[in-house]
Amino acid sequence: MTARGILLLGLMAASLSACGTLSRLSDVGRDPTMTPTQDPTKDPKWRPLTMPMPTARPSPNEANALWRSGSRAFFKDQRAAAVGDIVTVLVNMNDAANLKNVTSATRASSESAGLPNLFGLEAIVPKAVDPSKLLSASSGNSNVGTGQIQRTEAVTLRLAGIITQVLPNGNLVVAASQEFLVNSELRELRVTGVIRPQDIASDNTVQHDRMAEARIAYGGKGQLTDLQRARWGQQMMDILMPF
Repeated sequence: MTARGILLLGLMAASLSACGTLSRLSDVGRDPTMTPTQDPTKDPKWRPLTMPMPTARPSPNEANALWRSGSRAFFKDQRAAAVGDIVTVLVNMNDAANLKNVTSATRASSESAGLPNLFGLEAIVPKAVDPSKLLSASSGNSNVGTGQIQRTEAVTLRLAGIITQVLPNGNLVVAASQEFLVNSELRELRVTGVIRPQDIASDNTVQHDRMAEARIAYGGKGQLTDLQRARWGQQMMDILMPF
C-alpha cells in the first residue's frame, strides 16, 4: 500500500473516530443516555428473517377432543405464539476449555562430493585443491513450539423478548433487549434467535440452547468501559504499523 493510501485510510478512520469522540464529549458530566423503549422492527438494522420452509401440512383433527397437546389452558394456550407476544429467554452458559499443545522437531543433514578420477583430468586441478573433497555441506534445524489455551466463561441472563415474526412453518423469531444504568455505567443485553413453539415451557420461558441462529450480546458503555478500550490512535497504530 502506498503512503497516499495509508494517509487516506488514516484520515477516514480519524473522521469516523471524530464522530464517536464528539458523541462522547457531549456526555461529559452526564450519565450515558439509555435507548428509548421502541418496536424492534423500527431499528434501521432490523431485517425480516427468511429461512428454508418445509411443505405446509394440514393440522390433524382429533375426533371428539378439544384439548391441544402442550396447552396450559383448556380454551387457550397461554404461551407466546403471535407477533407482539412476550417470551422470557433464559441464558445459562457455563463453558470451559483447556488445550495444550507441544511440538518438537529436529533435523540434521550432511552432504559431500568429490571427483578423484576423471579421465586423468584431475591432474589439471591445482595441487592446493583435493579432487576427492570438492564439495562438503551440512545443515541442522531445530524447532520447538508450545501453546496453551485456558478459557472459562459463565453467563447467566434472564430477559423478556418480543416475537417479531411468525415463520410459515410456525417457528418464532424473538428479539430481546434490556439496559441497566448503574453508577454511570450502561449495561446492554441483547438476544435474538428463532425458536419452536414446542420449546416454550409452560411458564412461557425458553432456554438459549433451543434457539437457532442465536445472537447473544452483553456489553455497555461508560467511564469504566472507556478505560478498558484502547484509544483510537493506538488502534490505528496497531493496524498500520508493519512491525
